[in-house]
Amino acid sequence: MVARDASLLETLTSDLLSYGHSSGVIEDQAEFIRKVTNGKSSFTEITLTEQWVRVSGKTATVRHLLDGKTSINGTAGTVKLKVLLVFVQEKGKWLLLARQAVKIIFYGVLLLLT
Repeated sequence: MVARDASLLETLTSDLLSYGHSSGVIEDQAEFIRKVTNGKSSFTEITLTEQWVRVSGKTATVRHLLDGKTSINGTAGTVKLKVLLVFVQEKGKWLLLARQAVKIIFYGVLLLLT
């Protein structure tokens, strides 16, 4: 996603891709690739932590925390997300079938003294 390589993204994603953003926007494969590669909104850096993978037959689920630096219409920003990915094995390749992200929101700590 940082490289914004359309042909690579196409080879890594299923034709049936459902790509859910933390904002609630959901894209199919064509729209996801178009938006990643058009340069208006992109990740400039991505760090993944706390990743785990579970495989069941030809389906795999992946969860991780994503810490990213973004550029939206030239304005720099940061994002912290919890992400769920679902991969399916098709013709010997693992392809991204679905992705859903939620924003990590830090609330102030409330202490109750009794």
